[in-house]
This record gives sequence, structure tokens and C-alpha cells, in this order.
Amino acid sequence: MEEHAYVVNVDGVVTRDDEYLLIERGAEEEHAPGILGLPGGKLEDPPDGDDAIEATARREIAEEVGIEVGVVEYVCSGTFEADTGEQCLNVVTLCEYTGGEPTPQDRDEVAAVHWLTREELGEHEDVPAFTESYVERAEAVRDGD
Repeated sequence: MEEHAYVVNVDGVVTRDDEYLLIERGAEEEHAPGILGLPGGKLEDPPDGDDAIEATARREIAEEVGIEVGVVEYVCSGTFEADTGEQCLNVVTLCEYTGGEPTPQDRDEVAAVHWLTREELGEHEDVPAFTESYVERAEAVRDGD
């Protein structure tokens, strides 16, 4: 039997009115340096108990941009191969923004923080297509579609 091992990554789509929170990944990051993406990170070992995905989203958002979020909902998942060659399972969540001003907590990891509308996301050259797709899917969950 063939064994499979995946790193589990959790991304958080944080919304504020009609804007979405994106981070500019630090230039020294191993995977996708310099692009605009969603805050998030790896599920730690051991996992965070019964609500591992939700806890990971909350922890990573707090660690990366210094804010707390409320309700965390599942949006979608998929697999990809990181620039490092690791096989990854990516889980995208929709996260309720509860307040505070997001700021980079570690500039090596997060160079800057941006609130962008859907229109601005589509016009920004440093936002990859998969990030736009995650935001679209989160928007559908948010709208109840």
C-alpha cells in the first residue's frame, strides 16, 4: 500500500465590510515570497484538539497580523506542491473580523498588510489566481450561496 503524507495548511479569508485582508509574504519566505496571499499557516503537531482547523486559523491570524477573529467556517480545500517540494493539503476558511488593526508581527514572514476590495484584488498583479479563487469561494459562503 502506498503511503501519502501531506502538510496541512490553513488559510483564513478575513472580511471587513467589502474588503479582504491580504498579507504580503516576506521576501525570505520559502514558499511564494513577495506575493499577496491570505494569512494562514501549518497545522502544528500535535493538532489543536477537536477543532484543529478553526484553532489553526485563529492562531495563525493572531501570529501573523495580531488580530483575533470570531466565527471560522470551512470554505474549500485542495492539494498543491510547495516550492520546497512538500505535498500540501490547503484548507480555506472564512473568518469573522471582530476588530483591531492588523499589522505585521514578524516582518520576515509578513512584509505588509492590505485591505482590498474584490475589484482591487482582480487588478493587483501580485495576487495569484488561486487567492482570487479562494476569496470568490469564501464570498459565496458569506452570501449563503
